[in-house]
Amino acid sequence: MYEDDGSSSVTSSPLQFFSMMSLSPGVGSPYPWLRELKSEERGLYLIHLLLTCGNHVASGSLENAEIALGQISQLASAEGDTMQRIAAYFTEALANRIIRAWPGVHRALNATNIILVSEEMMVRKLFFEMFPFLKVGFVLTNQAIIEAMEEEKMVHIIDLNAAEPAQWLALLQALSVRPEGPPHLRITGIHQQKEVLDQMAHKLIEEAEKLDIPFQFNPIVSKLENLDIEKLRVKTGEALAISSTLQLHTLLASDDETRKRSPVASRNANGMNLQKVLQLNQGTLGELLEKDLVNGYSPSSDSASSSPLSPTSSTKMDYFLNALWSLSPKLMVVMEQDSNHNGSTLMERLLEALYSYAALFDCLESTVSRTSIERLKVEKMLFGKEIHNIISCEGTERVERHEKLERWFQRLDLAGFGNSPLSYGGLLQARRLLQMYGCDGYRIKEENGCVVICWHDRTLFSLSAWRCRK
Repeated sequence: MYEDDGSSSVTSSPLQFFSMMSLSPGVGSPYPWLRELKSEERGLYLIHLLLTCGNHVASGSLENAEIALGQISQLASAEGDTMQRIAAYFTEALANRIIRAWPGVHRALNATNIILVSEEMMVRKLFFEMFPFLKVGFVLTNQAIIEAMEEEKMVHIIDLNAAEPAQWLALLQALSVRPEGPPHLRITGIHQQKEVLDQMAHKLIEEAEKLDIPFQFNPIVSKLENLDIEKLRVKTGEALAISSTLQLHTLLASDDETRKRSPVASRNANGMNLQKVLQLNQGTLGELLEKDLVNGYSPSSDSASSSPLSPTSSTKMDYFLNALWSLSPKLMVVMEQDSNHNGSTLMERLLEALYSYAALFDCLESTVSRTSIERLKVEKMLFGKEIHNIISCEGTERVERHEKLERWFQRLDLAGFGNSPLSYGGLLQARRLLQMYGCDGYRIKEENGCVVICWHDRTLFSLSAWRCRK
């Protein structure tokens, strides 16, 4: 990197140099100069190529998109550094979006891309072990439930995404030493895979018997969008708590046509973003993320989160939250990805996803070997799958519609919920857990009674608690 003496201009940026290069392959071996780029130059050029390719895909310029994809493939690698790995999955997602124009070809190429239940359970377990995010969320949720259920004799917990028994095993242990004695505990677990619920039921029932806690597990095999509220079987006299971990956003997909901008307006807006990218000074990916230098773009300013929330913005979400409110829960805790991945245009989502997934890949780069098979599985089967959904899919198929905490505040407020600030005790436990994790990049911040979990200064997950506002 060079020292900035205050006189730098767009012509001093390596991306300005890259932008003037022809995207057409030369005679002989295609793009031979790409192999000679240094790591920092390669990362910057990959960002430039991904944004260029995204613009071409968004505007329907498939010939130019194909040329950009060819260049990216010379640099991207699922086994390389952070930017190379990210580029590999974004490239795949952009290419998949192109071939969706030919449904037969698309179905043929994706016919074998099926993740088995056992593989899904395995990769979720790896995510739980490799990152502290879920552990922190479980600690904060459990502490909020314990405080809200003090002195209660009958407690019913509804888990909207019953995929990880570790949370409730810890809660059982905490309740077993409650001064007034453990309550009668009933957990209703919702998941679309019966095998997942069966494993959870077995572990929780076994632990409850060891601790001599009266316990029942009520499994409901269902997608959240198809859930029959009557099957929750909430009884009179029970103190109800609801836990939603990385699940509510899936309800944002609606049957309505995805909003569209005119091609001209989209090209103009995206072109302006790309021009700002060309003003970057050379730096590492981490520096680009921490300083928000990628195209000078402030993620929350141009994204879907800045638009006002309409009370009728998601009929399915409105119905579901109103149904939960009608159950009169004493507490509801919501954990969500804190990112703007629900923009109306491809480029909005591409830019936002580059930010957040680069941070997640950076987490692994700092803690796990590049040659780790487990790391590759998480990146491909979890993050890669999410990137594919955000970039390649539209309409009801696009379920990874992550949004920022302020949007959930608006949505839950409209549904009749009031924010219940998380306690200092829970926050203290969460910070101790992060200290034990042994990685300085992870941070926790308190925001208006809620908690956000960050990688350095990049917010990745939010956790908030709510009570019924009658």
